Amino acid sequence: MSTFNVELKRVVDDSYDIEVGFELSAKLVKDIKNGLVGNIKKFAVITDSIVKELYADPIAGMLSAEGYTVDVFSFPEGEKSKTRETKEFVEDSMLSKGYRRDCCIIAVGGGVVTDLGGFVAGTYGRGVPFINFATTLLAAADASVGGKTAVDTPLATNLIGIFNQPEKVYIDIAAWKTLPPRQLYSGMAETIKHACLADRELFDYLNENMDKIYSIDSEACEYIAEKNCRIKYDVVMKDERESGLREVLNLGHTVGRAIETVSDYRLLHGEAVSIGLVAEVKLSNKLGYVTEDEMNSVIALLNKANLPTSIPDYIDREALVKKLYTDKKVRNGHLRFVLQNGIGDVVQFGENVFATPISEDVAREIIMDF
Repeated sequence: MSTFNVELKRVVDDSYDIEVGFELSAKLVKDIKNGLVGNIKKFAVITDSIVKELYADPIAGMLSAEGYTVDVFSFPEGEKSKTRETKEFVEDSMLSKGYRRDCCIIAVGGGVVTDLGGFVAGTYGRGVPFINFATTLLAAADASVGGKTAVDTPLATNLIGIFNQPEKVYIDIAAWKTLPPRQLYSGMAETIKHACLADRELFDYLNENMDKIYSIDSEACEYIAEKNCRIKYDVVMKDERESGLREVLNLGHTVGRAIETVSDYRLLHGEAVSIGLVAEVKLSNKLGYVTEDEMNSVIALLNKANLPTSIPDYIDREALVKKLYTDKKVRNGHLRFVLQNGIGDVVQFGENVFATPISEDVAREIIMDF
């Protein structure tokens, strides 16, 4: 009997740029021509049925005009498409078009597209480069930055996936003008989440400038886009693979993701997160980490953003309590929550510990309360 040690130590530089601006399609093409992904000549543009004609097809056309081989692969829009079946469809479609390891994926769209596109890129040919071109506030605030990619299953959300960093992220604020109001409001939930967990100044700015943001005022939108990126970067830089600190980005998501699934996706992701933030701030208040005034201020800001702050009547609350156990923060069968410490901070429960066990009875009490 013998043992052979395979020593595979390595240092990886996963750094990338995030470019925030307006009408960035031409800049994307220019960057590719200037070597963003080396000498790759074949590009798979992954998108959804709404974004395809608005942005994906024009980007593909611009790349084709420069002599690149480009195909657009689209799927029905919405969270219901973020599945293993859709991933398989995209992969099989790419294989049928002759894509191999010498390609690059460009994910053009919102959070579902960037999550799924990044996951495909991480496993296709055992890994190909990818670029995120975010067209929604939700993607700009959360999904397109940080490298977490995943799909949902009937049993849980985002538990099947990998960490995979893009070559570059483009946040095209001009694209927000094409969003239906409900989608814009949904994206605001993740921005409010960032303010609650890390930046009181951003929280106050949102209170004072919500109308400007929703009218796509250039200065206001650039401000929140850059703030979102900075807050998420400060967390991801310290904990890329969610060993502790990165759990703070799940503020409001324990209840939020559960209610999103139990609603059968009648609620948009941001709408579900908004309700989850209300549950979380009520719990934080109950445990003494947030004052009554602070709790009411968070709920008032969500209302100002035209987001829901109560559980819809069609939601089975007992089913919602059971669904909490599919949350990725669950450890040894115990529910765990990230909690606010006032506005602009989170509670730290120990060295690199930012979520705490909460009994099912307490969680049920909060959920039954609104």
